[in-house]
Amino acid sequence: MALVACLSGAACATAAGQAWVQGEGEPTREAEHRGWSDTRSARAGFLEPERASSRTAFAPRESPPAPAPASSAEEVVTITAQGSGATPAAVFRNGERFRNTYYDFPKEDAGPKNATIYDASCKPLTSVTQDFHDRVCVQGSGRLSTGETVSFAKRDCDCAAVCPRTNQKICFERLDPARFPTGRGALGKPITPLRSVAVDSSVIPLGTVLFIPEFKGVSLPEGGRHDGCFVAEDRGMKVVGRQIDVFTGDPAATIRLNALVPSNRGVRVYADDARCRSLVARGP
Repeated sequence: MALVACLSGAACATAAGQAWVQGEGEPTREAEHRGWSDTRSARAGFLEPERASSRTAFAPRESPPAPAPASSAEEVVTITAQGSGATPAAVFRNGERFRNTYYDFPKEDAGPKNATIYDASCKPLTSVTQDFHDRVCVQGSGRLSTGETVSFAKRDCDCAAVCPRTNQKICFERLDPARFPTGRGALGKPITPLRSVAVDSSVIPLGTVLFIPEFKGVSLPEGGRHDGCFVAEDRGMKVVGRQIDVFTGDPAATIRLNALVPSNRGVRVYADDARCRSLVARGP
């Protein structure tokens, strides 16, 4: 999961989370990613081998991004989260431009296990490589070299080491890898690569089905092309305001998607769009 949500309600929609969209014609900012390394050479099904230095040299997808439908660009809708204890209704304008970023599911590589992760009671959970510790404390879930899945359990743990990128001290718990093969989201459910997104739940309630036309036509690992439909199933400490953080499941997938739909360029977001009505939120 993309770690913890902003806890201050309306304060989440700060200028820091929205200033990037003030000038749509401004130069593209440097890509911002969480949890992948330029030196990592992982592959993810639909990806072609590539070097980090050539990420921007990819040819465009075979089909251009689907245009935003003018008929609903100014439509104001009310959206609520699904299930009990749902987030209060939020006013949402379809077609608004959101900052787009990516996160993934780190896997522990070989190496000296010189870091320790702890459970919520501050008991040692297991020893891990320093690289894995520094990635999983940002991403929230990851896979140990043993094949086990660990996920965020508690923050502000006195026993935990400080996470270099967030300055948080995170404790974890083991999950059933059969049920949570790529981690757990803020709804307590499994999250799915290229389907789950993390959001600021004060802007988009958890459980909302979203259509993002810029992703329609992107090739999928199992074949076929993405329909542009996602589900808001996660939150992130750094996902603030009008931001969509797409779960890729793999660092290499992040690299590939960044070439096709670059981070921080902005994407249009449509809630409860008719093109995604067949997408039903996954049950526990």
